[in-house]
Amino acid sequence: MKKIIFLIALTVHFSYQAQDHRIPLDTMVVTTNSVVIKGKTVPYKATTGMQPVWNDNGKIIASLYYTYYKRIDVKNDENRPIIMSFNGGPGSASVWMHIAYTGPKVLKIDDEGFPVQPYGVKDNPNSILDVADIVYVNPVNTGYSRPVLAKGEKLDKSQFFGINADVKYLASWLNTFITRNNRWKSPKYIIGESYGGTRVMGLAAELQNRQWMYLNGVIMVSPADYKVLRTEGSVDYAINLPYFTAAAWYHKMLSPELQNKDLNEILPEAEDFAINTLLPAISKGGFISDLEKNSVAQKMGYYSGLKTKVVLQNNMEVSPSFFWKELLRDKSGQTIGRLDSRYLGVDKRESGSSTEYNSEITSWLHSFTPAINYYIREELNFKTDVKYNVFGSVSPWDNRNNNVREGLRQAMAQNPYLKVLIQSGYYDGATTYFGAKYTMWKTDPSGKMRDRFYFKGYRSGHMMYLRNEDLQKANDDLRTFISNSLSNGKSAKY
Repeated sequence: MKKIIFLIALTVHFSYQAQDHRIPLDTMVVTTNSVVIKGKTVPYKATTGMQPVWNDNGKIIASLYYTYYKRIDVKNDENRPIIMSFNGGPGSASVWMHIAYTGPKVLKIDDEGFPVQPYGVKDNPNSILDVADIVYVNPVNTGYSRPVLAKGEKLDKSQFFGINADVKYLASWLNTFITRNNRWKSPKYIIGESYGGTRVMGLAAELQNRQWMYLNGVIMVSPADYKVLRTEGSVDYAINLPYFTAAAWYHKMLSPELQNKDLNEILPEAEDFAINTLLPAISKGGFISDLEKNSVAQKMGYYSGLKTKVVLQNNMEVSPSFFWKELLRDKSGQTIGRLDSRYLGVDKRESGSSTEYNSEITSWLHSFTPAINYYIREELNFKTDVKYNVFGSVSPWDNRNNNVREGLRQAMAQNPYLKVLIQSGYYDGATTYFGAKYTMWKTDPSGKMRDRFYFKGYRSGHMMYLRNEDLQKANDDLRTFISNSLSNGKSAKY
């Protein structure tokens, strides 16, 4: 379809100037296009540009880059869901899910997610744009989003770079966006990947309690929960074990007894062992009996593909970073990927306790960086000399007062409409699928809302949608979740 292009600049404080690389604070470019989804043509409008962030005194302190896709053959959008989408990091642009998962365009990659040249994008026949409109938001210092400083003014990082600051200003920004686009009547969802899981847990409470915006759904893709992740506590070590099983199964490092079974047959065994045997054993520390320690270590080796001796040398506290280096050390000497352990790497030395680089990230950046820069400039028609930050500086990040899990629980308790979907890849070694299940269990200790939580697992990694089979499946799971979480006229009451 021929594109119609408009350029609108509002309340412009400065214009495009090559000498200082600045973008208007409040501007948009609109194009129209269409995509075939599930065999049907879906016409849409793509709005991309900058929208300001104001502080409590009404001063513009930042401007965020966003892209908003709206289906245009819907006469009345008050029943049309809108999804507000974030990636993670913190410090990651909203590029990953934008051009590889839910949006109308996806990367040109092979069916398993590996880069191919020439780089670029193509239509996404699996996009959820058929059932929901989507806005992709880039937090400060990601994409083209930047803080706004007067001449000589020093950046106050505490306004943006921390768990609570992040959700506060983003919730305010979303309020403005929903108001400007007249979407207050629409069913609303937020989706976040990785650290975005922490972000959307916090946003659920912040939007409800400070912006009076009630959600139908929170979707967490490979969520990071820093109440557990990398705490080096007994739970942290134990809940990684089922991921070890999955990765070892993929690389054919398990015993024939396990290797000859399907992955979905052996993961429940590994999960049961992790919670009911390994966790209590690790919790005993150095006071565990030799008999029990040797028995548990042998079983841990059985489910992880590691030698019992190696497990014992680590006192059963095997970190994922060590596992990525160790699993194939005596087989091929290669390392496995952090975010997707299907990927292989080659270190200078086979010795050592951690990998030299993340093989999957280097592979993904092959595809994403050229594609997003091309797509924004040539297809969305947003042109600037400002660098697009796939990853931006957000340090130091303030992780104090992390109560987002409790915030999500309270939001759910107060809003009977609100449901939660978690999607995870079995081969994700950074934010493991069983860690995501643990987060789900601990969000509602009472169990009174357990029927409003949903978990879906996939045979891929952190970005499960890069694998074509899972791209289709994961988007279909989103469609089902959206359909099941619409109120359909039912009152919000228990």
